[in-house]
Amino acid sequence: MQFGRLATAKILIVDDSSTTRNILRRMLRQLGVYTVHEANSATSGLETLRSIAPDVVILDWEMPDLSGGQFLRRVRSPGSFPYPETPIIVVSGHSEERVVTEAFCAGVNEYLIKPISPQSLGARLTEVLMRPRKMVRIGAYYGPEPRKAAALLQPQEDVSGNSPWLV
Repeated sequence: MQFGRLATAKILIVDDSSTTRNILRRMLRQLGVYTVHEANSATSGLETLRSIAPDVVILDWEMPDLSGGQFLRRVRSPGSFPYPETPIIVVSGHSEERVVTEAFCAGVNEYLIKPISPQSLGARLTEVLMRPRKMVRIGAYYGPEPRKAAALLQPQEDVSGNSPWLV
């Protein structure tokens, strides 16, 4: 199974669990993605992101050195981080509304709750690569334009009625 542009995508997995990194790498191969880099901490993930400029980052939310929120806030800093518009997909076991909301308020593009399937990962990767939302600054927020705002500008898209931060 292959989803559009995934065959040429360069993906960075940032997760402190080698088991999770291996599972994600296998899923990515199933999807036809072969250029996969890994970082075992958020700090090394930031360094790797700076050096390889991946097309997408797959990020664990809870790591010992920096949280997913801290990682996102560092990346989403135009002027001080070289690639603030890099699409970021959080893959996490945290399904609590406050955590998901925090992730979207910090500028995540997509949020997947474990366990995930190759199909759900492929769909989210395709979304960020093939239909990227423009980056916006709204007060202190810098990140992808909330879906609800984007939908208002493009009435042909389905509007689910969900909060623009929860998808």
